[in-house]
Amino acid sequence: MTAVLGMERFRNYVGGEWVEAANGETFESTSPANGETIGTFPKSGADDVDRAVEAAKAAFEDWRLVPAPRRGEILFRFAQLLAERKDEVAELMSREMGKVLAEAGGDVQEAIDMSLYMAGEGRRLSGQTTPSELRDKFNMSVRMPIGVVGVITPWNFPIAIPSWKIAPALVCGNTIVFKPATDTPLLGQRFVELLDEAGLPKGVLNVVHGGGGAVGDRLVRHPDVPVITLTGSRETGVQVLRNAAEGLKHVHLELGGKNAIIVLDDADLDLAVEGIVWSAFGTSGQRCTAASRVIVHEAVYEPLQRRLVAAAEKLRLGPGWEPGTDVGPVINARALEKIHSYTEIGTGEGAKLLTGGEVATGNGLEHGFYYRPTIFGDVDPGMRVAQEEIFGPTTALIRVRDAGEAIRVANGVRYGLSSSIFTRNVNTAFRAMRDLQAGITYINAGTIGAEVHLPFGGTKDTGNGHREAGQAALDVFTEWKSIYVDYSGKLQKAQIDTAG
Repeated sequence: MTAVLGMERFRNYVGGEWVEAANGETFESTSPANGETIGTFPKSGADDVDRAVEAAKAAFEDWRLVPAPRRGEILFRFAQLLAERKDEVAELMSREMGKVLAEAGGDVQEAIDMSLYMAGEGRRLSGQTTPSELRDKFNMSVRMPIGVVGVITPWNFPIAIPSWKIAPALVCGNTIVFKPATDTPLLGQRFVELLDEAGLPKGVLNVVHGGGGAVGDRLVRHPDVPVITLTGSRETGVQVLRNAAEGLKHVHLELGGKNAIIVLDDADLDLAVEGIVWSAFGTSGQRCTAASRVIVHEAVYEPLQRRLVAAAEKLRLGPGWEPGTDVGPVINARALEKIHSYTEIGTGEGAKLLTGGEVATGNGLEHGFYYRPTIFGDVDPGMRVAQEEIFGPTTALIRVRDAGEAIRVANGVRYGLSSSIFTRNVNTAFRAMRDLQAGITYINAGTIGAEVHLPFGGTKDTGNGHREAGQAALDVFTEWKSIYVDYSGKLQKAQIDTAG
């Protein structure tokens, strides 16, 4: 597969046909690891979105009537195809997105798991039955599909996150216009190709490549797209809410995080260090659940700091497909500049740079976008490096006196996605489960790694209250209909006071 990278020109997929952008413009996808050209893609505009929405709207009229178990069977076939091509897709991900192969395989596996889970929902899609307050009357509620869903996904989980949105939307009976990230368009393309191969009817899933300003904004504003699901930055999420408000659209947002790992004085320090390294530097810190803060009890601060720095300095940087690579590149030059700017901000604020803090060069690393794993010590909770999402391999150590202060510091940010505490005290663990303001809490584990059958999402500025994965995802892509069946043979007037 890698031998043809860069040679192929790809197209949009609209109404079951592969088509060029109306304006004829293109852009290239390149590898963050070495600058290699991956492929050429349409730089689409509003006209392309309009054609895709028209196709999706037309396809909805039949797709909504396909029995949900049959819709689920297509997702089962898709999961099987994805499993068969897992190594191929993971290899592509390591080149187009930069993930280490093991992490890329995990990304693909998550899409397999999500598709299998949502395929099973084709035989559930549970509603409710309740007793009626009147004789000879039956009550129930059912889920109804909504229509065309605009799916806008990021580059950091280029197979998993599309599955979180597309699989539940499809099994619920909706049709889709999908805009993959411009940093990982070929992975989005592969996702669509496999669903097409699995037997998805033409027009049910359409892909339009291009930027957020042209493609994403038109999708958000389009009057025939009643649902928008976006994973991105807080700033983008706020803009999407504003632009969708006029149409009273259903908007699902999964936004940023500033996640903390708490390490108390009774913690297993070796286990904590392992969890911190994985959470802070896995995927080069480019996860919304990454641990960019480590809140440490003062009694174990110094030994934890020494062990953590030593562990970080052993990590090997390199292309994700090379054996022995621990940390791959960040996604592009803008990301590299942003990450380094936070190193300068942290040192300027008085934080102590313990390790890293520089663009990595040598051994060919200068051909890609590599940043050395960075740890700040003596960080005040109010510093920008402790408050703002960096989205890179940087974490900040914060010293506290007790568990109560640790939880207050953990909660003292605008985001509330993932949280973690290392302690052997069951009472403390349960208080943390109750008091940490986050959608996810881990006990004696890092902040990253979710399972598809539980809700995924956060509180505060991490989103707008919706959740992905699990049963909760179905609420994003369906509307409730309440149904009353009166078999009394006479008009029974509900909500009329007959007492006395």
